[in-house]
Amino acid sequence: MTRVVVVDDQTLVRQGIRTLLDMAGITVVGEADDGAAALDVIADTGPDVVLLDLRMPHRDGIWALQRLRERGDDVPVLVLTTFDDDTLVLDALRAGARGYLLKDVTLEQLTRAVETLAAGGTLIAASITDRLLRAIRGTPWPAGVHAPPPQELTGRELEVLRLVAGGYTNREIAGMLFLAEGTVKNHVSTILLKLGARDRTNAVLRALHEGILR
Repeated sequence: MTRVVVVDDQTLVRQGIRTLLDMAGITVVGEADDGAAALDVIADTGPDVVLLDLRMPHRDGIWALQRLRERGDDVPVLVLTTFDDDTLVLDALRAGARGYLLKDVTLEQLTRAVETLAAGGTLIAASITDRLLRAIRGTPWPAGVHAPPPQELTGRELEVLRLVAGGYTNREIAGMLFLAEGTVKNHVSTILLKLGARDRTNAVLRALHEGILR
């Protein structure tokens, strides 16, 4: 059973999400109302996925994402927010979020997103994908991020990267390309190394920014 922590400053929203996920067989093991509290709850409960709002008083979602990565916690984070601002989306993904959904999603969409992240995939709401791609192409790589020049990917690595960008897990990619799951995992590791990326989402962002994915 997938275990989730919900981080949102509105009590009613947290309760509503808990009730909906419970209906779908997903267990909420903890709640927090701001980024600082979220760090403690995540450390205490060890969830499979974190549902994170961005705009919260005191410490916001971007702050929480940055602190999680700084302490080496790679728990998959799904941003669930009412804000679809391009800058916020980019900031969240670059800070380590593996998914981004708006709060107007259906229960089925939310459940699928949680299970996708829990299985190692990524997911971004279709309604903001096109705008996000345009924003990435027109935005310099963040100041202070000194990523090495990307190395050329092989044809197979590009195939894998395109499927990673589509949100597929290693197991799903293995089935689609008729490869062993371990082989796909090795390809993903090589892609991260060649692109100077810390995780799958960052690799997709870097590839889009550099024009490797179009």
